[in-house]
Formats: sequence, structure tokens, C-alpha cells
Amino acid sequence: MPMTALDSLKPVDGLSVALTDGVLSVTIDRPDSLNSVTTPVLAGIADAMEAAARDPQVRVVRLGGAGRGFSSGAGISADDANDGVPTEIIDEANRAIRAITALPHPVVAVVQGPAAGVGVSLALACDLVLASDKAFFLLAFTKIGLMPDGGASALVAAAIGRIRAMRLALLAERLTATEALDWGLISAVYPAEEFDGEVDKVLAALLTGPAVALAKTKHAVNAATLTELDGALDREYVGQSTLLNSHDFREGARAFQDRRTPNFTDS
Repeated sequence: MPMTALDSLKPVDGLSVALTDGVLSVTIDRPDSLNSVTTPVLAGIADAMEAAARDPQVRVVRLGGAGRGFSSGAGISADDANDGVPTEIIDEANRAIRAITALPHPVVAVVQGPAAGVGVSLALACDLVLASDKAFFLLAFTKIGLMPDGGASALVAAAIGRIRAMRLALLAERLTATEALDWGLISAVYPAEEFDGEVDKVLAALLTGPAVALAKTKHAVNAATLTELDGALDREYVGQSTLLNSHDFREGARAFQDRRTPNFTDS
């Protein structure tokens, strides 16, 4: 049997990629850190999505996290903040977001627990966001002197509007799954004990659907609603690159580690 695009993927520590009966499961597998993402993990997600677009065996993609969370966002420590954070992690996050939205197959985010930071961006880039009633969504960037990235400034606003997006981003409020559904941020919420079964039903429905019609529908909806995504990714890159080298980010990261209120100096 000839090699396919997926066969050429290299293993990535902290990421699991498996194809079963047309469903490609891409799973962030770092449960000890609530699936915080690293540059290699984000690159691996982008590679898997790009390969899925070229692989005729793939009909649906499932994006999830191992253990009790979806993703806690970028794994940046106070030491990283002091040493300087390479912008490669933003590059790979942006590539992953672009690959998810450009993929001609439906992508389903399976959010059984916390989704924070760029984890929210990864979930919202997907076409359907299914959540357990134990899940929550959090854009906590401003708490540590950063700004939302991974296209969140476009993805969140496209889903819930400017005013609610500002509230979520500026105040860094935690949004429960039920609230997220009420706001229109996600597609569905299910009781935790029924979650896996309900996810399987959705995947099965997509798997047996008309692939060409689904692809054209996805393209049309994204083209109409995500017109600012590329611009948002570029603006976020410029802004975040500056903030990652700021005093306030170093102070915010240290304060988070020390579990105290940061003393921002606007520098």
C-alpha cells in the first residue's frame, strides 16, 4: 500500500495522532500540565491538520486533550519569561489555527475540562465545539501582562460579538460551559457522564455525511465570518512579540507562580 500524507508525520512528544475508520484523532497528551502546549506540540497539530487535508482516508478530525482538560494554553514559566520567550511558539500556534480553518474536513473540538489561553483559540478554530458540563473557557492573558493570541481576537468576536469578546479578554473572566453555550461561543454542552457517547454520535453523523457538501459549507461560513482572521493573527503576533519582552509580563509570570497580585508598571 502506498504511503499517505499521514504516514509521513513524525512522532511528537506530547501529541497523539491516530486514524480510525475515517476519523483522525489529534490529542494533546500532556495531562500533568492540563495539556499545556509547547512549540513542538503546536507544530505537530499544524502538521497533522495539513496532512489530513491531503489524505483521502480522512473524513473528520477530532481535536482533544488527554485526561481531565482540553488545554491550559502555552506552557510558559516564570523562568521562560525572564530568559525571553521565542516567537516561534506564536508562529506555530498561528500555523495550527490556519491549518484547522483551511482543512476541507469538519474539525470537532472535544472539550471535557479547562480550555485556557491559546487552548481557547484552538477550540474555537474548529467547526464544532462540544463541551462537557465540567468544562470552562478562560482568556487569562491580561492577568500576566499579555494579550490574546492564536487568532482569539477574531475567533471569539466572530462567535459572540465585540462587547462580550471585550469582557472575556479584558476582564479575564472564567466562562462555564453552560454560559459559553448561552453566549454562542460553543456548539453544545453534555453531562460529563454522557459526554463521550454524545461526541461519538456527532462524529458518526459527520462521518456519514456528504463530504463535498460539508467542505463547501465550511468554506462558505468561514469565508463570511472569519474575514479578519489573517489580520488578527498578524496584529496579535506584533503585539504579543512586544509584550513577551516587557517588564509587566515578567512580573505577571512571577506573580502567577508566587500566587500573588502582580504589580504592573506599564513597562
